[in-house]
Amino acid sequence: MLQHRPHTTVVLAMSADGKIADYKRSPARFGSRVDKTHLEKQIAASDAVLFGAGTLDAYGTTLTVTDPTLVELRAQGGKPPQPAHIVITNSANLNPEIHFFKQPVRRWLLTTTPGALLWKERLQTLSSTLGNGAEECLPEFEQILVFETPTREIDILAALKQLATLHITRLVVLGGGKLVASLLELDLIDELWLTVCPLILGGYTAPTSVDGKGFLPDLAPKLQLLEVHTVEQEVFLHYRLQRPAD
Repeated sequence: MLQHRPHTTVVLAMSADGKIADYKRSPARFGSRVDKTHLEKQIAASDAVLFGAGTLDAYGTTLTVTDPTLVELRAQGGKPPQPAHIVITNSANLNPEIHFFKQPVRRWLLTTTPGALLWKERLQTLSSTLGNGAEECLPEFEQILVFETPTREIDILAALKQLATLHITRLVVLGGGKLVASLLELDLIDELWLTVCPLILGGYTAPTSVDGKGFLPDLAPKLQLLEVHTVEQEVFLHYRLQRPAD
């Protein structure tokens, strides 16, 4: 299967009790500068990053590659300065005025047919509000990818196969927990980088690194620990997914 889709790595920071945000779902800014540097390196090594609408709504932005050394490494590899930043959302109910749409990145939208129609309707509404010359100010997606199941959910497997045809060989997933759960259920994750930060958030409504229905022990995805690094008070864990052939 890996030959027909990107190599997919999840990169998340979480509290010691496994939460990726507090019970208010505030932006998770509890990671250190070391963790942010680590995240930027993972993004710089990718062809695209994928994140859910909830993650985008919480931050209003995406993390760009700003380290000159990393930008130069991408150039040496024949890559553009920034990977593509892909928002995955069934509804495409996005705020067109957030800062994300002003950042110097290639934005792609992965959605359903109703989602694509809703987004285009929002652009038309915004265009009529702005008046003449609005085209230069409109938030835009370089590509709108529509893949859906018969129940009008996003067909993630078909979408990842299409990404592979668009020269996306390495994909980094930045959350949230619902997206990670969906990818795990379909066995579409190859590696995980988890940063354990020294705090406890608690709260039964606080999102975890893997939400969704959950897995029973006998059917739970199994991991192989590849690396462990401790930097000051944070622990960086690198896993790969084990598969039956392993």
